[in-house]
Amino acid sequence: MRNVAVLGSGIVGETLANGLLEHGYHVQRASRTPQKLADWARGAGPHAEIGTYEEAAAWGDSAVLAVKGSAAESVVELCGIENLAGKTVIDATNPIADAPPDDGVLRFFTEINHSLMERLQAKAPEAHFVKAFSCVGNALMVHPDFGGTRPTMFVCGDDEFAKGEVRELLERFGWDVEDLGGVEAARAIEPLCMLWCIPGFRENRWQHAFKLLERP
Repeated sequence: MRNVAVLGSGIVGETLANGLLEHGYHVQRASRTPQKLADWARGAGPHAEIGTYEEAAAWGDSAVLAVKGSAAESVVELCGIENLAGKTVIDATNPIADAPPDDGVLRFFTEINHSLMERLQAKAPEAHFVKAFSCVGNALMVHPDFGGTRPTMFVCGDDEFAKGEVRELLERFGWDVEDLGGVEAARAIEPLCMLWCIPGFRENRWQHAFKLLERP
C-alpha cells in the first residue's frame, strides 16, 4: 500500500491525499478532468500525481473513494472494475441525497437494510472495500486533536487483510479503530454521518468525533 489512488477532486480527497503524502505514501489524485488538480499537484511535492479515474485505479496499489455518494457507483465504473480487483478500496462515501436536511437530519437515498457500500461491493466484487472516514468531517480526518484522547473510527469490510491495511493507516492518522465486521455493518456506519452532522446544521458545531467507551 505505497501507491494510493485518491478518487475525487473535493476537499475530502484533498485532505486524505495530503495526509497520505505526509506519511510517506505516493498519491495520484483522480478526476473526470484531472487538469483542475494541477495546482494541487505542483504544490504537493514530488510524490503527488494526477490522472483520470481509470489511470489512477490502474496505477494504485490501493485506492480511496472520496466522491459524492450519488456519483460513487459511476466513478467505480469509470475506474474500470478490473483495475480495482484485488485491491483495498477505502470507502469514505455516504449516500446523501440531493435534498435539504430535515431540521438538521440528512436525507439518504438508501434504506435502512441496505448500504451504499454494499452496492459498491456488488458492482466491483473482486475489490476489497473497507468503510472508513465516513463518520467525521474532513477537518478531523487526519491527526484529530482532542487533548490526547483518540477518537474512534468505525470500519467494516469482508477482507481481513484489507481491514488490516486500513487499520494501520488510521492508527498513523491518530485514530482508535473499531472493526464492526463485514460489509453489512455499513448499514450502521453510514447513518453515523447523519448523527455527526446534526450539531453542525443546528448549532454550527463541527469539531467533534465519536468515541467508543468500554468498561474495564
